[in-house]
Amino acid sequence: MGNFYRQVVKPLLFRLDAEQAHELGVDALALLGRMGPVCRLLEAWNGLSPALHRPVRVWGLDFPNAIGLAAGFDKNARAWPAAAALGFGHVEIGTVTALAQPGNPAPRLFRYPEERAVINRMGFNNAGSAAVAARLAGQPGIGHRRIPLGINLGKSKVTPNEEAARDYLESFGRLADHADYVVVNVSSPNTPGLRALQDERPLRELLGALSAANRARGAGRRPLLLKIAPDLGWAQIDAALGVIAEFGLDGIIATNTTLARPGSFAEVGQAGGLSGAPLRRRSTAVVAYIARMTGGRLPIVAAGGVSDPEGAAEKLDAGASLVQVYTGLIYEGPFLAARLARAMAERQRGGVGR
Repeated sequence: MGNFYRQVVKPLLFRLDAEQAHELGVDALALLGRMGPVCRLLEAWNGLSPALHRPVRVWGLDFPNAIGLAAGFDKNARAWPAAAALGFGHVEIGTVTALAQPGNPAPRLFRYPEERAVINRMGFNNAGSAAVAARLAGQPGIGHRRIPLGINLGKSKVTPNEEAARDYLESFGRLADHADYVVVNVSSPNTPGLRALQDERPLRELLGALSAANRARGAGRRPLLLKIAPDLGWAQIDAALGVIAEFGLDGIIATNTTLARPGSFAEVGQAGGLSGAPLRRRSTAVVAYIARMTGGRLPIVAAGGVSDPEGAAEKLDAGASLVQVYTGLIYEGPFLAARLARAMAERQRGGVGR
């Protein structure tokens, strides 16, 4: 299937505008997700045999494997029910904001095939948390899903940073009942001023408010994670880890896209976040640093530049509990997750994936 994608499907998709191809992929998976028997057949075909199973248990949740679909692909909860059929062990939807918003003007998504990379400046385009909550209410709920579902929350563009906590709390209140875990995204480079929320004082205010709302849910408390940028310095990461510890957050996602322009990207004039292969080394370094500074006690979800078994293994060896992919799908096709999960299971057993 991988060769068929690379030789037949990918050339056709790459003739389309990048965002148009993305929407076509979302539409296809949304259709697949409504075909339950076909999903189960694909899931069985992509699934790992008991001898090649690598389940992961984090935050009291059971993940069939360590490979997840990162936020950004399915912003409006349209396609995620098909994720297990492709071999994913979890899926994260969003980023979702309190208010519906169109995002930044197009074109806003750009492929760089030679570097196996993408630059995007989407700008949290989504239907808003009320609409996403309504859609999720008609989809499989907690305890009835094939794989865990994370919901990634961001700030509405029109909301000033001084009111960010209110904005996030509005989305959290609407969506927490539908989430297996919740992610606080303050690290996208495509909403003006958003990354300033990673600074210690505003981050403390934001995470304090969300943690209090989460605790007030009692038995309905959800694992709460923070997603950070790869562009933070070590002292900034230390400060973020201190706030995470202070409020008892459950994990961290490292990392979002980067504003850096390494190598040949120094000559690229497109604004936005860079993802894919050029991010691999930096995101792994951040994962390793967090694992070292927390003594391995804080669960880490690693994202950034994973498109092959070596990249996934690198993240797990650095200290991650789970790995997420997105840009890799563009270049390797929809069954990348199944290939990575199988390789990680074989590697665990000392097989060919090592």
